[in-house]
This record gives sequence, C-alpha cells and structure tokens, in this order.
Amino acid sequence: MTHVKKCIRALYYITVITSALVGLWHFFVPWMFRWYDYLPMQYENLIVGIDWTNACFSLLLFGLSALLAFLGKRALELNREVLYFYFFLTVVWLFRACLAMFIEPWPLKPIPAAAMGQLAASIVMAALMLAVSGALIRAMRKG
Repeated sequence: MTHVKKCIRALYYITVITSALVGLWHFFVPWMFRWYDYLPMQYENLIVGIDWTNACFSLLLFGLSALLAFLGKRALELNREVLYFYFFLTVVWLFRACLAMFIEPWPLKPIPAAAMGQLAASIVMAALMLAVSGALIRAMRKG
C-alpha cells in the first residue's frame, strides 16, 4: 500500500469516526449549552420541535457515519454504493461549513468559544472530507 493510499485510508476513518462522535455528542448539546435557558417555556411546541429535530439529526449523523466506518473496507475498495453515501456525508459537512461561514454564522453570544470552535471544526471536517472524496473519485476513474 502506497503512502498516499495509507493517508487516504487514515483520513477516511478519521472523518467518519469524528462525524459519528459529533452525532453522538449532539444528543447532549441542548443540556450542555442549556438551550432551554434561552427559550420562553410557554413555547412548548417550539421546544418539542427543536428536541425532535436535534434528536433526528443526531441519530442520522451518528448512524450514517457509524455505517460508513463499519463499511470502510468496501469504501476503500471503491464500492460505488458505499462511496455515494460517503459523498453525501461530505455534502452534509460542506453545507454545514457554508452555513457557519456565509449564510447564518453562529452568534458569539453567549459562548464565543463554542461559536468559533464549531466554525473551525466544520471547516476542517469539510476540507478533510473533500480531500478524501476527491482522492476516491480519482481512484474510481483510474480503475
């Protein structure tokens, strides 16, 4: 296995495992950052909607990422079906990074470090996943 292939393999697993950990971590974000302190409790429908959206997003991000980690050998053997899911996950992270950078930046209040951290992390994840996706696409075209 060449040095480049080892690097792509490592980056593949780093990105899907990190993505799965973000999905798992996201289940606990509402309590960690005390979302409910900023919402008037009389808006129960809004709170339930936020909870359900967060739970579904967390489960989908964790589940897709965990499946891609489990199917990593097939992905690295250039199985098209598995790669399409990796490419979709890459688009999700690109979308997330673009939201944070251009469309709706995370407000610096009340926790500036969280805002800057999520911005940097989403950009790094998107860039790493783009690099892996590009390498996998080139490998698919070769052969």
